[in-house]
Amino acid sequence: MKHKYIFFLLFIFFITQIKAGNVNLVSSNLPIVIITTDVNPSTGTQYTIVDEPKVPATMKIIYHPDGSRNYVSDQNNSSYLNYNGKIGIEIRGTTSQWLEKKPYGLTTYKSDGVTNNNVSILGMPKENDWVLNSLAFDGSLIRDYLSYDLYRDMGNYSPREQYCEVIVNGDYKGLYIFMEKLKVDENRINVTKMTTSDIIYPAVSGGYVTKSDKTTGNDPVAWTMYSDNGWGVDFIHDYPKPENITREQKNYIYNVFQTLMNRANAQNSSIENGFPDVIDIPTFIDFMIMSELASNVDSYQYSTYYHKDRRGKLRAGPIWDYNLTYGLDVFANRSLTTVWQFDNDDNEGPKYWKSLFNNATFKCYLSKRWSELITSEQALNKTIIYSKIDNIVSLITEAAAREQTRWGTVGNLSSQISSIKYWLSDRMSWMDARLSNYTACANVSVPQLVISKINYHPTTSVENYEDSLEFIEITNNSNETANLTGIYFRELGVTYRFPNNSTLLPNQKICIASDSLIFKSFYGIDAFGQYDRNLSNKSEHLMLVDAFGNIIDDVNYADSSPWPTEADGNGYYLQLINPDSDNSIASNWMASNSSLTKNNDIKFTDLIVLYPIPTKGVINIISQTDIQSYEVVDLMGRVVKNKKLDNNKKINITDLPANVYFVKLHTSDNKCIVKRIMKN
Repeated sequence: MKHKYIFFLLFIFFITQIKAGNVNLVSSNLPIVIITTDVNPSTGTQYTIVDEPKVPATMKIIYHPDGSRNYVSDQNNSSYLNYNGKIGIEIRGTTSQWLEKKPYGLTTYKSDGVTNNNVSILGMPKENDWVLNSLAFDGSLIRDYLSYDLYRDMGNYSPREQYCEVIVNGDYKGLYIFMEKLKVDENRINVTKMTTSDIIYPAVSGGYVTKSDKTTGNDPVAWTMYSDNGWGVDFIHDYPKPENITREQKNYIYNVFQTLMNRANAQNSSIENGFPDVIDIPTFIDFMIMSELASNVDSYQYSTYYHKDRRGKLRAGPIWDYNLTYGLDVFANRSLTTVWQFDNDDNEGPKYWKSLFNNATFKCYLSKRWSELITSEQALNKTIIYSKIDNIVSLITEAAAREQTRWGTVGNLSSQISSIKYWLSDRMSWMDARLSNYTACANVSVPQLVISKINYHPTTSVENYEDSLEFIEITNNSNETANLTGIYFRELGVTYRFPNNSTLLPNQKICIASDSLIFKSFYGIDAFGQYDRNLSNKSEHLMLVDAFGNIIDDVNYADSSPWPTEADGNGYYLQLINPDSDNSIASNWMASNSSLTKNNDIKFTDLIVLYPIPTKGVINIISQTDIQSYEVVDLMGRVVKNKKLDNNKKINITDLPANVYFVKLHTSDNKCIVKRIMKN
């Protein structure tokens, strides 16, 4: 490694000797980001941006929403300011911050300059943590942007991004990518947020974000795993943060990786106790394909992220840091068209990547996925990639000329782009020849399971409790018993895996619920299982797959037309009209409030839930029936409280001693329903 380090130092020295020139930016076809650091009261001068801590500043983003040119002179015109407010900003990165053109990390603040401010920037979902990617070492200016775009087109989360031109304290800094920072968030890495009390299963099982990377700042090494050539690979806790993660959480996520290593190295591909039971195979395959397509010299060892949701499988990704790719390597000559990076003597990724590739079943699915992605109109089709490159270059050509004037690092952009295209052509041909055989997994049989009911927003009448009434119904739409071993929902948001050796009889329906006890109490039938997290009240992608990721059923519902809108908080649920129809089409669904029955003798409107039981004093009521009044009766049969039920549907027994009672609920249709309660 010593020769690489010396080479890198020489490269850095060369780069920093390139003469920089001044640029007076007047206008751009790209958004213009203007950052002005605050005046330091102790010195009377503006803060200098450093690598920790963040310094206070103001940021303005000039962006004409109609796509017309953006002018620096518009920085005081609120109509053209996409953002105008306080930020904290610091230099970020490791080797990239050695260059004169610095990468930045920033947080958007409210007007007090302290409180985080979740905002939408340049059309990206609201958040407060952002990155200004400086395009370090990449004269083509497209490697990161192209890679994130391709990975997103493959169907994975990838940080959203927008090219922009940046001015800091009046100094034109050049072309950057304004992008999302990788973090746990519903619209970014969508896993469960944990607390220090989540130390017992299932809570301890997620969510996590872990990375193998260089250590920067004060982040300690969580553990070390080893590559096939004996190099140590350092793993770091990204979420929960090292300072917050508990001993139990550390042990849990370490054991997940250790189990992966043991099973992959043993070539155990059993869906019950092999690596498919540990990892989400499609994400590992897509991560490997993207890493190898780009021949990313950092993949597997640095900037390699993993995430795991509560009770979910370990997932690879998102991808990050793709500047040393497509033939570019500032350390040596490693980004070649004729190597596998996971099997490269110069790559120090953990051994399980190579072990997975060498497994016949995994490689079959890898080859199958590669062959799908390169076909016509798919994300990695060469013609489509070239077209995407041309569109990106067209977008940045004007700014690239200014980048060359300012930093002298672009040179001939057209030549750079041509080199990438030629390199890609050779690389894809080499991969084609090695990922061509997938006969064994070409036509996999999956059970005919159909998502037939979705109760995603049961009712708005039960404050803070409606999520507990959610359910998903699954129908075995065949005349054969379905083996459910290994089957799971693979899209993040709702997590559920069917137990090993569980089955579903021909034409049988089952429900999995967000709360099995409440489901039984309210609907009168048993739930087959309980999923983690909750269905979105807006839209969610439900993908039911087998242990290797083969799609069984795939529905992406929404709370807006053409989907039946009555199912959005109005006491209805989505019901598939015909189980033989395509349930990905909204018109094949209807809104229903029919009974959920096991023996056709349970009326939906007769079901009432009281909670919490036991109680400290206040009991809430969930009911589709109009309840007029109630009586509370003690164990001696004495009525100790008798009242009308008000609109908030609560029974207050704080004045009664701790004991067991019965509540008689009197309905508008002259029925009396009795429920047993307990006060602590």
